[in-house]
Amino acid sequence: MLKEIVIAIQSYSRAHRFIAKHNLWKWIIIPGIFYMILFMLGMYFFWTSSGAAVTYVSHTAGIDRWLHRQSSGFLSFIFILGEIMVRLILVLFYFSLFKYLFLILGSPLFAYLSEKTEAILSGKDYPFSFQQLLKDMLRGIKLALRNTLWQTVYLFFLFVASFVPVIGWVTPVIVLLVECYFYGFSMLDYSCERHKLSPTASIEFIGKHKGLAIGNGIVFYLMHLVPFVGWVLAPAYAVIAATISLYYQNKEV
Repeated sequence: MLKEIVIAIQSYSRAHRFIAKHNLWKWIIIPGIFYMILFMLGMYFFWTSSGAAVTYVSHTAGIDRWLHRQSSGFLSFIFILGEIMVRLILVLFYFSLFKYLFLILGSPLFAYLSEKTEAILSGKDYPFSFQQLLKDMLRGIKLALRNTLWQTVYLFFLFVASFVPVIGWVTPVIVLLVECYFYGFSMLDYSCERHKLSPTASIEFIGKHKGLAIGNGIVFYLMHLVPFVGWVLAPAYAVIAATISLYYQNKEV
């Protein structure tokens, strides 16, 4: 799996060279700006609402009053750290819902970019078909909804675990890896569909190549650490990098 993670990460540099060489910037910048605006608005809402949710739970459960009575700096530090971890998990959960909403809205572009990328790599022409594009969109939407359901189940149990002292401190890392896997899954599935894999076969195939999905998602999230530029480039780079990683993976098999 580690080898596949490395392949997926390296595919982003290949994607950058590929985009520059074939002048695909118009397919990157315009939807990227739209994504950036939604991302900034979403993160502001996510962070403020998560703080309100944690404060409400703490007050309702009487945790804040109990800590005040204990007058213990150490206990206060432990619970403040716990609150931060809970807020991070909530923000990641909110972001995962936002991410799937954008995947649904952007499915026509992602399907097109994935197809165009493989067509250039393989030298094989994929004639434009509105019917096929619509089919790709519907499949992408169905899998996005399926992944939303499963990811919500996993995140619920991790959210409960985040309230446990010490154990809760590592849950944001686990949540992030789950996020990376499911996002990379969506990016890889466009190629799987083009190669006539059924949704069930695609789930099984990507399950055997988790490293490609996780590696793709890791770089996607790391790009969000670069304000504005990273936010604009991340979505389209992810789908092109996923297509490239799967293309070279299949060539080696």
